Amino acid sequence: MILRLFVCQYPTMKSPLMLLIFSILATLPLQAGGFSQKLEMNGLSFTISSSNKAEGNTVTIKPHGLKNGDAPITQSVEGEVSKVEIADLDGDGSPELFLYTTSPGSGSYGKAYAWSTNGKKVLTEIFIKPPENKDLSGYMGHDEFAVIESSFARRFPVYKKGDPNSTPKGGWRQFQYKLKPGEAGWILWIKRVDSF
Repeated sequence: MILRLFVCQYPTMKSPLMLLIFSILATLPLQAGGFSQKLEMNGLSFTISSSNKAEGNTVTIKPHGLKNGDAPITQSVEGEVSKVEIADLDGDGSPELFLYTTSPGSGSYGKAYAWSTNGKKVLTEIFIKPPENKDLSGYMGHDEFAVIESSFARRFPVYKKGDPNSTPKGGWRQFQYKLKPGEAGWILWIKRVDSF
């Protein structure tokens, strides 16, 4: 509707070519604030999309190339999707998918999600072990996540008492995870914790 009004108000925009361009644009879905990215590795591909709603957000993963079928997965996530990665942490040729979200607001609290492709057969979620309470002292958000070689890592700035949100003075705390099989599925265990 806005595009049509714009064309009507400006006669120079009424050429057949310009009308065609604007009519096409008017039918395209709005992408503002949304997230969409395609990842590929070892013969598999995944399209990850999210509307990135402030509340009740969901993410949809559409796989291609899995042996047991390519049914999409849709699940709820906390916060807005900010980044996705693909890697093969254990070097078995079957990649893992990582997705990171950030909550709205000044705290920018982050959360990570991960999936295994299980021998390139089917996607199942990986349990990410949370840190112990003692390792969360001074935590006020601003999480960062990344795949580093054969490890998954999370880090955040450490706040001292009285630090403003914009100026943490306690350095950084980093968690290094290793992928291991568990009783009911894959688990990302915390291998080491560093402060610097």
